[in-house]
Amino acid sequence: MTDFHTIQAGRRRITVRKDLRVPMRDGVTLAADAYGGTDDTPRPALVALSPYGKELQALALTTPPQRRPSPMWDGCIEAGDIARVVQEGYVHVIGDLRGSGASEGEHIGNYNAGGVPLGQDAHDFIEWVAAQPWCDGNVGMIGISYFGSMQVLAAAERPPSLKAVFVSGGHYDFYETTYHGGIMWLMPRAAREGRGGDSGWAFTDGVRSRMLETFPPEEIREKVARRLRDPDVAAWPNLVHVLNYPKNHEAWFDIVMNEVDGDWYEERNPITLAPAIDIPVWLQIDQGRGWTVDGTIELYESLKGPKKLDIGPYPPMQSRPFVEEHDKMFRWYEYWLKGVDNGIMDEPAVTVHVEGSREYVTGTRWPPKDVVYKSLYLRPRRALSFEPEPMGAEYAAPDGFYQAPLTVTDKVEIIGWSTAAFTEPTELIGQGAAHLFAEIDQPDTNFILRLWDQAPTGGRQLVTTAYLKASHRELDEARTTEGDPRHPHTRAVPVEPGRIEEYVLRIHPFAATFLPGHKLVVELSNDEPTADEHNALLPPDAFHLPVGRPVTHKIYRDAAHPSRLVLPFTTVRADGEPASV
Repeated sequence: MTDFHTIQAGRRRITVRKDLRVPMRDGVTLAADAYGGTDDTPRPALVALSPYGKELQALALTTPPQRRPSPMWDGCIEAGDIARVVQEGYVHVIGDLRGSGASEGEHIGNYNAGGVPLGQDAHDFIEWVAAQPWCDGNVGMIGISYFGSMQVLAAAERPPSLKAVFVSGGHYDFYETTYHGGIMWLMPRAAREGRGGDSGWAFTDGVRSRMLETFPPEEIREKVARRLRDPDVAAWPNLVHVLNYPKNHEAWFDIVMNEVDGDWYEERNPITLAPAIDIPVWLQIDQGRGWTVDGTIELYESLKGPKKLDIGPYPPMQSRPFVEEHDKMFRWYEYWLKGVDNGIMDEPAVTVHVEGSREYVTGTRWPPKDVVYKSLYLRPRRALSFEPEPMGAEYAAPDGFYQAPLTVTDKVEIIGWSTAAFTEPTELIGQGAAHLFAEIDQPDTNFILRLWDQAPTGGRQLVTTAYLKASHRELDEARTTEGDPRHPHTRAVPVEPGRIEEYVLRIHPFAATFLPGHKLVVELSNDEPTADEHNALLPPDAFHLPVGRPVTHKIYRDAAHPSRLVLPFTTVRADGEPASV
């Protein structure tokens, strides 16, 4: 039964319609809470949908926003500032997806596949909201991360009452949500199961594994046995547990069992669906999680209707409860839901915050400025130089490192190379490539590359990242261009130990100005530290699956093996060279 009451939020009274039952076309009902004004005036509605539980989202009314590394930060409180939404003249409607919270139904698999398409449920939910007497028929959506992805899935279904969306921090390429360059990222486990600063899904008995629903038991046993033959998986206790007890980890089991891209991830993938979206879309993302910026840009370029791209400043994680970006969001919805011509569509389509200079650059596309790709070569004595190495490997001997598995050591080996100090402000905006000529003594390893801006004081900030599992080195030649490599990730090809291979890593999009006295530092490892200047700003589980075997890496950077970074410079001299040279 619906509970109708009012609450005090600061100086404002809010009407709460609690435990509404929203019918889906197949007869299942979803649960929702609606927060609005105390009079009977119909208002536009902002809808938030996730499996994290509407009761958790209500903490936005009582819990001050927390930033990482606060231990009170909970990654799943993502539906927005309820009191602010009501204050701005909207009804905030927060719903539980099927198979979660107080909703009926079964949720089979992850949010991209299985059971009834979640976009279909979102369509029915939005149209029900639009028909309520407290809604004026105009609906937008709100929320980040999972809530953001749901906005794209909903928009692709074209519900007539959904007039625009404002998406912050969503996940769009569903394979790259969990496998960065083919390397498993462990944070989605936290989002689903509730670990390391996340409450996780509000599971019910209606959440099931799509893999277990799809394949007979004997085939599942064979697939599990094959997965456990991967030394990386076999050395990680949580994954051993997941694979042996999948009914305790339904959605995470499905992801672990699908380590290459393909139909599993492409079904209802937001980027695949994007050409069907014709309503206005604002996409916002903050720098510091390069792969997420990549997916946001790819989605932006796939959209056909009115659109904006807004790349904000570091650090990477927004507050929980989520309160940022609301000023921009309300201007967007004032224009598209309330019909107020506030000039927002006269402003540039693309806005990018440039780290270092702390300036904003605008344009009509990504990147918003013309760029010139220039190479920074790995040189002896851990140097980065615009000049290639003239000597052969017999004189410019390779760099290298040995990494023991983390089952027997706590130490992550990291090697790095650095430019000289920049003499002039030097701006880079775009994506790039890292060409590494490497020899390993095992069939596989990880290449984890991180670019830093190091100040004269020694302090530093992460600029961007690149990841590649060695067995995923195959390039998509049809899509790869200079400074913009693409990998299909549809198969894993073991490496021949002892053979020198060229590995091309995709450096995820970024925007940074290196100020005079600063250096660009690149670091390479095959695992990553769980805590450093950057990782302390992320949830505890936001690292990648370590390599489970001992690996010796030799990085060649001689005349015959020009290991290098290919980076997008906007600051160039008349002769086309970077301005600081």
